[in-house]
Amino acid sequence: MNPKISIIIPVLNNLTRLKKTIDSIKNQTFRDYEVFVIDGYSDLKTQEFLQNLTAPFFYQSEKDKGVYDAMNKGISLSKGEWLFFLGAGDEFFNDATLEDIFKNTKLEKNSIITGNVTYKAESKPFVYSKYKTEKKPIWSYKMWFWNGLHHQGTFYKRELFLKNQYCLKYKTLSDYHLNLRLYKEKKNCKILNFTITKCNSDGLSKSGKWDLYKEEIELKTNLSSSFYTPFFYLVAGIKFITRKIVNGR
Repeated sequence: MNPKISIIIPVLNNLTRLKKTIDSIKNQTFRDYEVFVIDGYSDLKTQEFLQNLTAPFFYQSEKDKGVYDAMNKGISLSKGEWLFFLGAGDEFFNDATLEDIFKNTKLEKNSIITGNVTYKAESKPFVYSKYKTEKKPIWSYKMWFWNGLHHQGTFYKRELFLKNQYCLKYKTLSDYHLNLRLYKEKKNCKILNFTITKCNSDGLSKSGKWDLYKEEIELKTNLSSSFYTPFFYLVAGIKFITRKIVNGR
């Protein structure tokens, strides 16, 4: 019998944080899950830790083409009805998080389940400042302005990945590309009014470099039309400049 949830964790040389994430999963009162740690061929200490994992924790260790390639490998290995992605160091908000979602919530015919994420890093970029340590999801036209779903706060029905996985063309924002595509396809998304994870705020998409915004412009254009490209440049430019001003650099 396949598990309810497949949790996928891409990692590379981050053993201390990885242990926190593994412990957070083990502490869950809901146990109907499998976990795949997809390792980009880490150092010996991380390898030794992975080799000592026991079911329902599994790992695959080999060179990859980046975090989204690792996540695609995890998707291929998984058998769960729902897929969920965590980064090394991310933790569930409390020990009953999965139980609250999959035992105490009416999921109906939704393809996506999402909730709030709390940021816990000591230093945070502008949009995740001390005045805004929690991200609440959106699923509306605003998706065309920014990614309304936080990766570590969103569960996806496995069937969504049967035809397409993460596009490796987008090195930093492939999750945004996926979410925007699913929004455009009018997939049903259930928004939960509680926090799902405590997440580090120093991920790939938090750098604020212009390359990030160029990728954003490209993926939006590819999902719509070149007619809107000037508008996407305007939106990206405003976000880029605002972040530079607020950060003082």
